Amino acid sequence: MSKAEHIEQLRKQAGRIRRLVLETCHHAGCGHTGGSLSAVEILTVLYFHALRVDPSDPRKLDRDRYVQSKGHASPTYYAALAERGFFPVEELKTFDQIGSRLQGHPCMRRTPGVDFSTGSLGQGLSGAIGMALARDRLGLDFDVYCLLGDGECQEGQVWEAAMYAGVHRIRNLVALVDHNRVQLAETVAKTLDLEPFAEKWKAFRWQVGRCDGHDVAALVAALDEARSAARSGPFVLIADTVKGRGVSFMEGQYAWHGKAPNDEEFERAMRELEGRHEGR
Repeated sequence: MSKAEHIEQLRKQAGRIRRLVLETCHHAGCGHTGGSLSAVEILTVLYFHALRVDPSDPRKLDRDRYVQSKGHASPTYYAALAERGFFPVEELKTFDQIGSRLQGHPCMRRTPGVDFSTGSLGQGLSGAIGMALARDRLGLDFDVYCLLGDGECQEGQVWEAAMYAGVHRIRNLVALVDHNRVQLAETVAKTLDLEPFAEKWKAFRWQVGRCDGHDVAALVAALDEARSAARSGPFVLIADTVKGRGVSFMEGQYAWHGKAPNDEEFERAMRELEGRHEGR
């Protein structure tokens, strides 16, 4: 397959995942729709380009590890796992139901493909560092990826973890930030401004990259660079995104942080996605 064909395949996959996110949240009547939609291309490129994983052997010892620290964006996570073959796509209809393997926040003890249970913000990067340390102690060879939300980066534990990883030059560790600039009840800037964001990471001795988080080709190139650069120490990729990406009345609106579309909103959103060329 040529590079151009691969990129186009990823764009189409992103389109399928975006629709599954809306279907999942609408069917359940709950879910963090806005922050799930902003992460669609990121998860698509991770699971269909970057991550070395095997759905037939989810606990394979030398698999790459992925930690979704922004655990509330589980609809996108589950859609990517289902599309990758970890469990049937039909199971997405059980999202957040009692007894389901697909709880509102990811659970490593119940859901195939989930490496770390998340939900309480700020803890994922610490877990990812622990995985990297265990890997090196055991003499294994795999990469560790961790997705953070930008609002989540207001948490002190994120920076404690970042400081540790930078000082100790933790290798093969890639953090990604879903930088959609909107959080629970306001913009990130108005709540607790993170800027100068990239410079903060650099001050903590991380290598820093930045790209359009909805541009599939840019994400592929950026993650390839991150994986290579991370051999010498931790790398963070700031992916500039839009909350509620793909649905006009959701984009950039904090009201859609933890809200699911009703029947009318769902139909309108799906009509907007018809014929849309995803991921540029």
